Amino acid sequence: MILYLKLLLAAFFWGGTFVAGRIGAAHAGPFALAFLRFTLATAILVWHIRRREGALPQVSGSRNILFVLLLGATGIFAYNALFFTALQTIPAGRAAVVVANNPIVIALGAALFLGEPLTRRKCIGIAISVCGALVAVTRGDPVSFLQGGVSWGDVALVGCLASWAAYSLLGKKAMSSLSPLAAVTWSCASGACMLLPFALHEGMLDAITTYTPDVWASIFYLGMFGTALGFTWFYEGVDRIGAAKAGVFINFVPITAILSGWLFLGEPLSPSLILGAALVLTGVYTANR
Repeated sequence: MILYLKLLLAAFFWGGTFVAGRIGAAHAGPFALAFLRFTLATAILVWHIRRREGALPQVSGSRNILFVLLLGATGIFAYNALFFTALQTIPAGRAAVVVANNPIVIALGAALFLGEPLTRRKCIGIAISVCGALVAVTRGDPVSFLQGGVSWGDVALVGCLASWAAYSLLGKKAMSSLSPLAAVTWSCASGACMLLPFALHEGMLDAITTYTPDVWASIFYLGMFGTALGFTWFYEGVDRIGAAKAGVFINFVPITAILSGWLFLGEPLSPSLILGAALVLTGVYTANR
């Protein structure tokens, strides 16, 4: 029960990253924002793992080093560079529609590459959950999303899907020899190193002195809740119940994104959100039953 609560909270935290990301992306470059997010997250995770386990577990062997680098390249570098690039031009709700397809990509990848069974019940649960997310973020009119056309921001979000699916599937393999906490810590550290030269080229050192308190608050949220807690708890779920089942909880992300918009940006709630939330709950229950 605690594990499922952690997965639910991780999805809620990630929903908030759409609002925090929109605030940060309005003033900071995508690489700078991603670098600061994961530098902060790495510091928090190193402190936590040393407090919990006494020391940061060392990565030994070419296989584990390769996994750490691949995790950093996919889930940290590629995903976040594309995510913050998209949020410079794409509204949070539209971005959430694309992210809602993550469980499908993860489940298919887990079946193809990890041998996780793709049962009829799991497929039904995923389909119901994705439908709920679409109903919520399109306010009951999915056709309106398609009529908006496809932009480069949408293309970047499709890249986010591929990056996160790879991160989830690689993480399952990496955790055969690394704990979820160690895997997340090392992937954040390696990803931050990859982001640094691009952030510097983007002009981060000159721009950082102009960041407003809102930008720093968004960076703290992204680092602490969206990464240190969200990533660790998600990887615990991948480790214990599999990538496909844990991935279904990502469908709560767009619901939370809309709720965050209501709380912090004054966006109105709608009956479609309530219906969408009910469908997401039903889908998650069905897939994990």
